Amino acid sequence: MDEEKLIEMISAAVVRVLKEESQGGAPQESAGAGAEPAAEDLTVLTDLTSPEYKQKLTVPDAENDLALRAMKGATTARVGIGRAGLRQTTKAMLAFRADFAMAKDAVMKPVDEAFLRKLGLPTLLTKCSDINVHLTRPDLGRQLSEEALRFLHEECIQHPQIQIYVSDGLSNSAIEHNAADLLPVLMDGLKEQGVKTGTPFFVKYGRVPTMDAVSEAVGAEVTCVLIGERPGLAAADSMSAYITYGAHTGIPESSRTVVSNIHKNGIQPVEAGAYLVDLLLRILSEKKSGVDLKL
Repeated sequence: MDEEKLIEMISAAVVRVLKEESQGGAPQESAGAGAEPAAEDLTVLTDLTSPEYKQKLTVPDAENDLALRAMKGATTARVGIGRAGLRQTTKAMLAFRADFAMAKDAVMKPVDEAFLRKLGLPTLLTKCSDINVHLTRPDLGRQLSEEALRFLHEECIQHPQIQIYVSDGLSNSAIEHNAADLLPVLMDGLKEQGVKTGTPFFVKYGRVPTMDAVSEAVGAEVTCVLIGERPGLAAADSMSAYITYGAHTGIPESSRTVVSNIHKNGIQPVEAGAYLVDLLLRILSEKKSGVDLKL
């Protein structure tokens, strides 16, 4: 049996189970061995990862619909998902597995190189050779490869006031979903303010402290990395901006200022870009970041 036919049969079976469950009825016998599902049945398969589905009430005959809706609207936690006897419903189980798969893909699937070329971002590597080393050896992710250091010394603007770069961190999805909207707003905003910015680039297999090595290599006064956050079941595409004044190897984490939860259902990327321009200008002016900066 070929893969396409197998996927078609599995999809038909899932659709039938979900339809029967939503109707509250018992499983019905199929029309016959080998019978093809009706074409219209496939249209009932909804996106279980969509915000619209997550806000739906899936508890039948809830005692207080208003309270349950208010609770679901106030949190991304899995509340009010209903049950079937002593177990979770099929839809709740599938939604959990879908969100888990998205979180795993966010870490394991690399950023599309065509996307990086479109943004004009050359790719630099840390001392991690692959994704497995990246996940198990964070110490190597904090260090730049010799080739990356050569590029920074020879190809990049030296001694910028603010160095901006992008890194995968722990969510490649965050880069693909947010960088294209945020980065131009940030770079253009700083340019309009007359700030000398460094050459933007992308660091693969990077960690937050990689910015310390970057800062030392180019001699930046302020360094800002747009990096993918560790994905969760509520958001797999969230990005953070870490900013450090006078970053250097060994600087304490308390010296970093961070803007987090940048994604379509959090801080919008364009809005984040505009806010970061003002924040970076203030850090540059006051010559401090992290706990020393009073916001």
